[in-house]
Amino acid sequence: MRASLVVLLSIAAAGCTNQSMTRQPHYGTNDPAPVFANGSAAQPLPAGTVSQDDAEYDKASANPPPVDLALLHRGQERFGIFCAPCHGYEGDGDGAIVRRGFPHPPSYYEPKLMQADARLFFDTITNGFGVMYSYGSRVPPRDRWAIAAYIRALQQSRSASLAETPEAKAPPRGASDGGGRP
Repeated sequence: MRASLVVLLSIAAAGCTNQSMTRQPHYGTNDPAPVFANGSAAQPLPAGTVSQDDAEYDKASANPPPVDLALLHRGQERFGIFCAPCHGYEGDGDGAIVRRGFPHPPSYYEPKLMQADARLFFDTITNGFGVMYSYGSRVPPRDRWAIAAYIRALQQSRSASLAETPEAKAPPRGASDGGGRP
């Protein structure tokens, strides 16, 4: 009985201390901090950190990179991570989250989006639209351009004919290339 009373009083006493989130111990910006290897609370930025007002960031946002196969593969990967949960892997607006009750995003195959500039997709990823929140802080500019390029590739693939596929344009197997080799 006596031991349980001591435990109860200890818990009650611990609960009476001021544990406010606004009054926690902390280091000032230029204070010495022995917990860090350099002994200072002011730590260097991690490698790869880009300031939102950095000239390189602005340049990457303003100028889309040239579209090549590597950019499309990166766009497909990033699309699968950030966009497919709502927009679906084919861009029809029927992703897994939508099937569970989230509002339908537009299909990328609507006429107004088929005619839209890639900048619209980039800006929508950056700033959000409607119930879609901003991915500007989560997706770097180059990846936003890659996603926009991949969306454009999805759109073009839906409207392409079979004759336009690379396999349809390739010479038949076993055909000579004119140099005597099959």
